Amino acid sequence: MALNNQQILYASLLGSGIVKSLPRFEVIQNELQKHVLPGLPLFPVQPQANNVQKGQAIEPFATNQAPAPIPEDKQFFPLSFSLTENGEKFLLPYETMINIGGKNILVRRNVAKWKDVPGVAEIEGTVKERFSRDDYTIEITGVLIGSLLTGSLADCYPINDFIKLKEYLTAAKALYVWCEPLQLTGINRIAVEDFSWPFTKGENVQAYTIKAYSDKSFNLILT
Repeated sequence: MALNNQQILYASLLGSGIVKSLPRFEVIQNELQKHVLPGLPLFPVQPQANNVQKGQAIEPFATNQAPAPIPEDKQFFPLSFSLTENGEKFLLPYETMINIGGKNILVRRNVAKWKDVPGVAEIEGTVKERFSRDDYTIEITGVLIGSLLTGSLADCYPINDFIKLKEYLTAAKALYVWCEPLQLTGINRIAVEDFSWPFTKGENVQAYTIKAYSDKSFNLILT
């Protein structure tokens, strides 16, 4: 049986045993060629129009900027200091956390107690002779933030706010304060006893804590 070039190619690829079945193989191949299946897309999911919008260029300097100070009308409980009642106010640039504690001072006396007395109930406890009110304790925790996240000390550390706050904390007098929780408690002035500048993570961040007592004016009569 003479072989054409296509049959020789099949025999070289599939082995010499396929030669006997080549006529039948060609008949099947010719029949399959009459029924061409539709082509399949390369990806089963057709691409859809996306909703990605055109981006905007970011200034390199803007990525290094810290959050701006919060104005008074944007803070929930803004806190301000002043050295005089009607003097210049210093608004802490970022909202603080304030803890207020109160205490009553009692003078208690122990009384003689007796038991097994007919008709008389047993007396327990002490007699409170005097009530007075102690000072309120105020703890203020806050943070100062520079305008730049990183950089030199002069560029990123909140030096101006630090110096300004230090002037109030080291003043040898009571400070006038304006803050809603303090006003509701009847506190208009505070006397600072203790303050600290703890280590704070971040080149442009400095935390602070303040411990103070409520203060009021008294008219004393000396005799």
